[in-house]
Amino acid sequence: MLQVLPSYRDTRFASLIYGSNLTDVVITGDKGTINGQGKSWWAKYRNGGFKSIQRPMLIEIQSSENVQISNINLIDSPMWSIHPVYCRNVIIKGVKISNPIDSPNTDGINPDSCFNTLIEDCFVVSGNDCIGLKSGIDQNGIVVGKPIEMLLIRRFSCIAPNGAGIAMGSEMSGGIKGVRMEDVTLHNTQSAIKIETAVGRGGYVQNVWARRFTIKTSKYVFLMTGSHKPIPRDGNIPKAKPVVTNINFRDITGENVTTSAKLEGVKSNPFTGVCMSNVSISLSPNASKQQFHCMDIVGESRSVKPQPCSLLPDKHPGVRFECTFPTEKIPIENVVLKRCAGHVF
Repeated sequence: MLQVLPSYRDTRFASLIYGSNLTDVVITGDKGTINGQGKSWWAKYRNGGFKSIQRPMLIEIQSSENVQISNINLIDSPMWSIHPVYCRNVIIKGVKISNPIDSPNTDGINPDSCFNTLIEDCFVVSGNDCIGLKSGIDQNGIVVGKPIEMLLIRRFSCIAPNGAGIAMGSEMSGGIKGVRMEDVTLHNTQSAIKIETAVGRGGYVQNVWARRFTIKTSKYVFLMTGSHKPIPRDGNIPKAKPVVTNINFRDITGENVTTSAKLEGVKSNPFTGVCMSNVSISLSPNASKQQFHCMDIVGESRSVKPQPCSLLPDKHPGVRFECTFPTEKIPIENVVLKRCAGHVF
């Protein structure tokens, strides 16, 4: 058993591969496979076990710097597959993750309170979210105050019928900021992009940019909710309202979609700066009559089909406009991987 992470509240089993307080960590292979033997863990969880103890991750690296996970296949994780937490300078590249689509909480890649992270050229099949960005929960997460900051996801593919392609939250009490996502292909997801929080979480999600997404079969393309209902436990701060602002989506195509967007902020503390441009979504045969469900949000749109809700008006008629995406690189993009004995490290 491992101690509780400072920004969380549950004890946890040690992961199959675990390390803490390390520098220059490389986990790589020539597309070799690591099997997490998750079936027995899933069965015990479904039978009522592990309700206050976290099942092990497949790979967990804690409080470390210069971490690279590359060119490996991961299957059947007991819980999350890759969990870097409190780390700096993380590269996850060329990783394939495959968990059964009905396996519980088997997220693919969950960066947690990390600074300067790159995820690229990865493919995930998940029982929950393919990528989940996290930063602690409730009072513990607020007190620790370590955000996800400077993160880039690119050339990423995913299958997640019971989860999101890319999710932010609901464990986001330390904050999430400076997230970029581009060139993403999602097949058969519950939601393509999800931001999930609630009163009591506190924290923030701000400065998020997504572009060039291709979505094939999804219940929702955009899912943003401030009414997630976490299990009441010690440490919840009922009046701590999350802040969600400057969220940008552009150059998005979707097909076979049930509902284009469900955007529900927090009453008296709306989500602000929500921007959509150049979005084209074709609907499934059983599509919802109302394609945009909006409340407690403030934003704008341009060239969005189906027609967005009135809370996302076109504020620049007759003027060229698109939602922003940063042009400058984040530091981790300048890292050049070295070649040793014929392999890239």
